[in-house]
Amino acid sequence: MCRFIETIRIEGGEIWNLPYHNFRLNETRRMVWGKLPELDLAEFIHPAPYRERTRCRVVYGREVEDVSYIPYHLRQVHSLKLVDCDEADYSLKSTDRSLLDKLFARRGEKDDVLIVRNGCLTDTSIANVALWNGTEWHTPSSPLLKGTHRRRLLDEKQLVERDITVDDLPLYSRIRLFNAMISFGEIEIDSSELGY
Repeated sequence: MCRFIETIRIEGGEIWNLPYHNFRLNETRRMVWGKLPELDLAEFIHPAPYRERTRCRVVYGREVEDVSYIPYHLRQVHSLKLVDCDEADYSLKSTDRSLLDKLFARRGEKDDVLIVRNGCLTDTSIANVALWNGTEWHTPSSPLLKGTHRRRLLDEKQLVERDITVDDLPLYSRIRLFNAMISFGEIEIDSSELGY
């Protein structure tokens, strides 16, 4: 049976970006199982006790199966290794991260990998990315996962989608990693720290 996850930030007793998580959960359920009654994650998540940043992990199939709460510790990332993998696909946020784990294992001396698919940048093993060209932040138009934080930043016009090839990297000076747990700007790397 297919199992999927939503990783949701809770902080200050509040659920962050709930409408975006609800949308992705229900869209995934529709894509896999067809028309189903929509679920509202607010009915399954109890954020009030959690004041510090907490990772809420919701496992679901046709219905929500499990909700767990884990204290969150930001992993520092200062360097990225470009890793080619044309078959990389994580378009649905599945509990099966085996391919991402295998790619992460190829990081060598770097802190994480930046996955390249068909010559274009996608994501790291844990986060969406945005690159600064001196004027605006560009995010790859074909990420491995269309993250909820990414969607919100696009809706707020803080990001612009672009196909970004490896050859385009000299056009950018900075790269930011972000996801549901990592704020935009919390991890920023000099683009010189990217390489094969």
